[in-house]
Amino acid sequence: MEPIKNATVYIVDDDSGVRDALAWLLRSRRLPSETFTGAEAFDLRVCGGYEVQSPSCVLLDVRMAGLSGLAMFEKLIAYGLLPTLPVIFLTGHADVPTAVDAVKRGAFDFFEKPFSDNALVDRIEQAIGKSAAALAERSKTSSLRMQLDGLTERERDVMRLVVEGLPNKLVADQLDISVRTVEVHRARVFDKMGVRSAVELANLLRNL
Repeated sequence: MEPIKNATVYIVDDDSGVRDALAWLLRSRRLPSETFTGAEAFDLRVCGGYEVQSPSCVLLDVRMAGLSGLAMFEKLIAYGLLPTLPVIFLTGHADVPTAVDAVKRGAFDFFEKPFSDNALVDRIEQAIGKSAAALAERSKTSSLRMQLDGLTERERDVMRLVVEGLPNKLVADQLDISVRTVEVHRARVFDKMGVRSAVELANLLRNL
């Protein structure tokens, strides 16, 4: 699998030996990483309006001194960073039930220590792929909202009725304008939204 450009793996573990070993493993697989000595340090990195800009994932130890990995996971949810920042938990045997519960709540996966390097890297690459897909969807939605912002109030009125399936005559009657005016606004809406039909426009708006 070819590495995704500009990808980053965040390693959050209070054990320096684990951090160094994971960073070395990722370097050997051409995966850039950033290490953090604990959840508090990572929290400083992502709090306060942080937005994921490039494909990323987090390797998050469940049990750490101070802020636990699970508490950090809750913060990531509250910050709205999932699924652009998938979380893979690293856990000891005693924490497996906790990690399983976190997966049910949106974590990408968990690995019990000691883990297979190859299996972990495979899942990291899949998590980064998920992040890339989520970022692409976010970009698409943002672009769509910008297109909508470019519509005039009258164009929005026409668009709403066209999407409901009303023919031009009924749109004109409801808005108390001429059919010709509806046709002009309809054409402008289609042009600004980059579509060729009412069905295509309705499908596009379902993504919001």
